[in-house]
Amino acid sequence: MTTQEKLDDAKAQYHLLVTGQQAKVFVDQNGERVEYTQANRGALLAYIQRLDREVAGTRPGPMKVIF
Repeated sequence: MTTQEKLDDAKAQYHLLVTGQQAKVFVDQNGERVEYTQANRGALLAYIQRLDREVAGTRPGPMKVIF
């Protein structure tokens, strides 16, 4: 499964979770099974954001201050 496919799947699962249509089990890239609920959907969102950065070819770097 490519990173883009993982991202697409995670976004679909997140949509279903927040709209109350899905429960909630997701297998991440390491093969770990994780169950998401409304209470910890932030973890799924963080996973989506990480995949987004991987697909975009960026990594989190130092914070920049702009005046």
